[in-house]
Amino acid sequence: MKKHLVILSGAGVSAESGIKTFRDMGGLWEQYNIEEVASPIAWQNNQGLVLEFYNQRRKQLLDVIPNRAHYIIAELEKCFKVTVITQNVDDLHERAGSTNVLHLHGELKKVRSTVDENLIYELNGWELKKGDLCKKGSQLRPHIVWFGEAVPKIEDAASIVKTADFFLVVGTSLNVYPAAGLIYEVPNYCPIYLIDPNEISVSKNVKFIREKASIGMNIFKRAITCE
Repeated sequence: MKKHLVILSGAGVSAESGIKTFRDMGGLWEQYNIEEVASPIAWQNNQGLVLEFYNQRRKQLLDVIPNRAHYIIAELEKCFKVTVITQNVDDLHERAGSTNVLHLHGELKKVRSTVDENLIYELNGWELKKGDLCKKGSQLRPHIVWFGEAVPKIEDAASIVKTADFFLVVGTSLNVYPAAGLIYEVPNYCPIYLIDPNEISVSKNVKFIREKASIGMNIFKRAITCE
């Protein structure tokens, strides 16, 4: 039986594909705080602005491709049972070939009902407009966990982490909770690796690889002898 490798990934993985951060998007968005376009209050106050923000993010996603880090993560399925728990809302892990991905913060290419959160749809194209309705007649919203909302899949993620034989953190500085707390669900016997070019303080026994995601994933792959 293959050993279970659980990977917690964050924005640093997708950054190498050219996914722009909120501030990097520039233009219109420079005048807003992220909470003004990514919160329930924002949706209530200015639905059009929120829709446009996510439309532009989807449009951007069409122009990027997975990078080496995404592909190495997918390749590790040859040697391990791999579960990717990602804070990213893009689909680059899946496009690189990863088959078991849990999105903690939602998925950019999906939309859902505003009256029934279980009504989730794949969006055809990049644009979600006012007047696009679910089958119950309510406006569709981005399938994203906004600031101030609960993270519904965090308990599933914690259960997965508890079964890990290896645990890898890549592309996240472990500042965003509750995702950052998953490292404390890792079994005591399980080695923990952390790939990040910056100094990160963690109160666990961690093997640091201080490189960006693509280089770090190459080093990690050799370290766990998956060739």
